Amino acid sequence: MKKFGVFDILGPVMIGPSSSHTAGAARLGKIAGIISGSEIKKVEFLLHGSFAKTYKGHGTDRALVAGIMGMDPDDERLRESLQIAKDKGIEIEFKEADLGDVHPNTVKFLITLMDDSMVTVMGSSIGGGSISILGVDEEEVEFTGEYPTLIVKHIDVPGIISKVTSLIYEEGINIAFMRVFRSTKGSSAIMIFETDNVITKRGVERIKSMANVTSIRAINPVREGV
Repeated sequence: MKKFGVFDILGPVMIGPSSSHTAGAARLGKIAGIISGSEIKKVEFLLHGSFAKTYKGHGTDRALVAGIMGMDPDDERLRESLQIAKDKGIEIEFKEADLGDVHPNTVKFLITLMDDSMVTVMGSSIGGGSISILGVDEEEVEFTGEYPTLIVKHIDVPGIISKVTSLIYEEGINIAFMRVFRSTKGSSAIMIFETDNVITKRGVERIKSMANVTSIRAINPVREGV
């Protein structure tokens, strides 16, 4: 028997006509903004499927931009997000794109930071305001954004997963979900940890300093203003 959550029955609290095209889009934008981790100069939104066809009519454009600036789906400022971004000097561009065999409500964020470095994030709005993040910096991942999340990029060598999970245990963090992605044996791989506890700066730094860990991102979803 399928288990239903409150969002499946009531839907999310939001501004806009569609949980998938506005609430989900705002959540995607917010997670992408958190992943970028720095002040944003420009965002190019590559819109796939129904996102590309209906993004203006359903407010997807405003929701995505609102999320990038840290707004939640129920923020009254969402309606004016395009103007707010313009006032902040954030360059915004929307393009239709074929992102492959993915959910129709999928977007890829090409985020340019103030130092001209780029962060890419791809994710889908899968219904009822729920989302799935599918890619970060052109690497395949999978997480929901509902939990504090660690993205650990590492060299695929024996023992590395055990060392990282042991350190997470030492920090008093409980792992809710874990996934590992790699392209070929012995090359670069990614561990995704969705946790029950907020990930501390100390824990991040300890993992970052480990041998064979090449990069780490910590995503602690919180309500925050623009």
